[in-house]
Amino acid sequence: MSYISLKFLVFVLVAMAAYFLFPFKKQKWTVLLAASYVFYLFAGYKYVAYLLFTTVSTWFFALRMDRLSAASGEYLKQHKSELSREEKKKYKDRVKKKKRRVLTLALALNFGILAFLKYYNFFAGSLSDIMGSFGIPFSAPSLHLLLPLGISFYTFQSMGYLVDVYRGDTAAQRNLFKFALFVSFFPQIIQGPIGIYNPLAQQLYEPHRFDFTRFKHGTELILWGLAKKMIIADHAVIAINTVTADYDSYGGMALTFTILLYALQLYADFSGGIDVSRGVAQIFGIDLMENFRRPYFSKNISEYWRRWHISLGNWFKNYLFYPLAMSPLLFGMGKKIRTSKFGGTKAGAHIAKALPTALASFLVFFTVGIWHGADWKYVGFGVWNGGVIMLSALLAPVFVRWQEKLRIDPKAAWYTKFQIFRTFLVILAGYVFDVAPSFGQAMRTFILAFTDWNIAAGMEQIAGMGLCIPEYVLLLVSTVFLFRVSQIQERNGGTTIRAMLDEKSFIVRWLVLYFGILALVIFGVYGPGYNPADFVYMQF
Repeated sequence: MSYISLKFLVFVLVAMAAYFLFPFKKQKWTVLLAASYVFYLFAGYKYVAYLLFTTVSTWFFALRMDRLSAASGEYLKQHKSELSREEKKKYKDRVKKKKRRVLTLALALNFGILAFLKYYNFFAGSLSDIMGSFGIPFSAPSLHLLLPLGISFYTFQSMGYLVDVYRGDTAAQRNLFKFALFVSFFPQIIQGPIGIYNPLAQQLYEPHRFDFTRFKHGTELILWGLAKKMIIADHAVIAINTVTADYDSYGGMALTFTILLYALQLYADFSGGIDVSRGVAQIFGIDLMENFRRPYFSKNISEYWRRWHISLGNWFKNYLFYPLAMSPLLFGMGKKIRTSKFGGTKAGAHIAKALPTALASFLVFFTVGIWHGADWKYVGFGVWNGGVIMLSALLAPVFVRWQEKLRIDPKAAWYTKFQIFRTFLVILAGYVFDVAPSFGQAMRTFILAFTDWNIAAGMEQIAGMGLCIPEYVLLLVSTVFLFRVSQIQERNGGTTIRAMLDEKSFIVRWLVLYFGILALVIFGVYGPGYNPADFVYMQF
């Protein structure tokens, strides 16, 4: 059930009516649960068993850890006077080991399913190629596997909850059906944002009354998301698909233009989809976390990843980066350097301090690359981003020293613009791995981008990408408008345009809304015979 469909509109309206008219306030959450499973059954009924397995197994394992903690607390309370401090410590360690075994089993099962479905064919094919290169006849069977809709998002969300229960940051939810709602809440299950249990669950279980302001703001956010998707992304993707269908026939200029188009399409598509998700949830009285904060205004690649897909970044930071950075291996590396002769130098002291976090960042982004897809080009994507972040951290004093030598004021407006432009180029280089059909073709793209700039041939190829001149003009005008809106938000501390509109007169507000709908109707890509492009992150 696509967001860009009459079915989805009718579904949301029916769910709204059922939710707000439901007479039993304390049980209103059951309407959301029913709506979420109806939505998932429509979207991928064949794979609901995977969703049920993750839900039930996570609920069971969380309860098991919670009960171990409760039993431990009760035992220590009853034997408080009998046990020495050392005995209490040993007992707590034994309980912690039991909980860790439960957590490990749960993570292995759920991430194992995700890894098998998403990566089996990739690893099987790679293994066959490696064995073949050594002259060993080996052919791993290829399986016809399809990913259940939203499996990465609901798996990550569920496993984050499980780790929080293990750490004692949240209590296990004892009601299986309430937990099922947390896992399957329909506005976010397809492409996020990835929710954290404590801030989200309370909103899901509380009864909400219809609020016109929330309805208005939610509707405005939905329209804004649809405009980005249908006017910008779905026009840009026509040209991008034309190029990727015959990638090797295009030269450096056309491929560079395609990467720029992809930067626009990906942002408009993903942020547009998230806007729809957040807008629908807001109508129901639920605030999903912000997932984008104008990432193309970032001054470095680390800042970009803090602004892009924020919920995924937070997940990796909380559940992978910190455990890696503080692990005995990486933390021990820094400690060894610190106590060495090299560690006594200024450079050595910096390396000792920065190395654990730099290596942890590299490993995290290597994982992010693999998460994006089962292909060597996505490994390249992860290595590129992780490598840039790692080197930036390790070489930070060098950059500061050059800044001082060149007498650059880091707060100067021109330097800020330079940093944003430089970061955008780094981001574009990473996008090459997304657009190119393979790792080898990505490498070829880098070479052509610097060596093949026949302007006449390039313009001819761009003209033949499936878009006419008025459509290119529409993309340009839309991009300028999107940039201007983002610029206003950036200058006003992230204040939403919706909040700014609320301060305008009634006539201005309705004129903006009217022309927004008119633009969507006139310029949006839709209609009989048109199959709208799926949201990019639905494949995850």
